[in-house]
Amino acid sequence: MSKPNIRIEKPYDVLRSSWIRSSLILGAIIVAIGIAIVLIFKFLNLGGHPLFSDVKSFVEKYGLIGIFLVTILAGTVIPVGSPAIVVATASLGIHPLPLALIATAGFTIGMVTNYALAYSLGQLYVLKRIGAEKLNEISGIWDKWGWTIYVIFGLIPVLPVELLSFFCGLIKARFSIFLILSFIPRFIVFILLAYFGAQLGMWIGLL
Repeated sequence: MSKPNIRIEKPYDVLRSSWIRSSLILGAIIVAIGIAIVLIFKFLNLGGHPLFSDVKSFVEKYGLIGIFLVTILAGTVIPVGSPAIVVATASLGIHPLPLALIATAGFTIGMVTNYALAYSLGQLYVLKRIGAEKLNEISGIWDKWGWTIYVIFGLIPVLPVELLSFFCGLIKARFSIFLILSFIPRFIVFILLAYFGAQLGMWIGLL
């Protein structure tokens, strides 16, 4: 791999990467849209509409299965917005703890899939999936902080930690550490989001 296009000397140097900045901007936009939707629900009292009784019943019956499948996809590079979905399903009545466990399990399976494919198929496959520029920059970031940056990405929902899972497979990073650090940070994120979603559901009248 060639040298990265940016010099990674300090933590904020990571923000000079265009793909990381784009992820943060997209995350901010999604949060803004989410806040707008929540305020509309609250002030128009849409939570009491009969339609949402049917939606709640459906989510309570099939939500965990759906979350599991969605988060497997989210663990790959398919942008399905699993954090927002966790908040939404929690606000509709799924208990936060099983929701967070199922979501984390699904996301971890997706990450392990990335790892295994990169491990087995090598650099050409990874280049096709994430591109040479991102791969070089990830290499520079990893050389500086290693597993620390993996945990940081895992704890910030809008950062594409799934891209780092390809890199871990490519360099054949120790799988036991990869598995633990894929699961625990994302579980912390999902449990916080799930309990937030439950409180949000009560506030807007869905629960």
